[in-house]
Amino acid sequence: MPRNYWVLVSTPENFHVTSEQQFTVQGFKANLKKRIQRMEVGDRMLFYISRTRQFAATATVTSTYFEDHTPLWKAEKGNEEYPHRVHLEPAAVLEEADFLDGLQIGPRMEYVKKWVPERWPLAFVGDLHLIPKVDFSFIEEEMKKILSARNRRSHEPATPEQPATEQVSQP
Repeated sequence: MPRNYWVLVSTPENFHVTSEQQFTVQGFKANLKKRIQRMEVGDRMLFYISRTRQFAATATVTSTYFEDHTPLWKAEKGNEEYPHRVHLEPAAVLEEADFLDGLQIGPRMEYVKKWVPERWPLAFVGDLHLIPKVDFSFIEEEMKKILSARNRRSHEPATPEQPATEQVSQP
C-alpha cells in the first residue's frame, strides 16, 4: 500500500523526456535529495505540466533513491543536473490531447485549500509536493475514465461504408 502521494511539477520538455523513457525512471534536481530519499517502493507519483497547467500521467515508484549523472532532463536555468532518481512503473498515461485541465481540477483538490481560491496554482510552485491520497485518487480515476473510453473506441467495429450512389448519366 502506498505511503506517499507525490506531485512532480514538470516542464513539457522534461515530461517528454520521462515519456521517452517510458515512465521507467524519473530524475530530480540536487536540491530535492532529502525528499527523494523519503520515496519508497509503492509510492505514487502524479505528473503536472507547469506551463500548461495540466495533469498528464501517474506512475508507481518501484525503487528507492539512487544517483545517476547521465544527462536526460534539462533545467530551465543553468546547467542543473537531475542526479537523484527513482525507477517507476507507468500507471495512467494520457495522450497530450487528453491531458486533464488543471484549471478545472486544481480548485477541487484538498491540497490547494491552503491557498486563496483564485491563487491555487501557487500550490504547484516548486518541483515536488506531497498531496493527500484523496486528491491523487480523484485525478487518477479521471485519467482512467479517459483511457477506458479511448480503449473502448479503439475496439469498436468499424462502421460499414455507405454504398456508393450510382450516378446516372444524362443524355
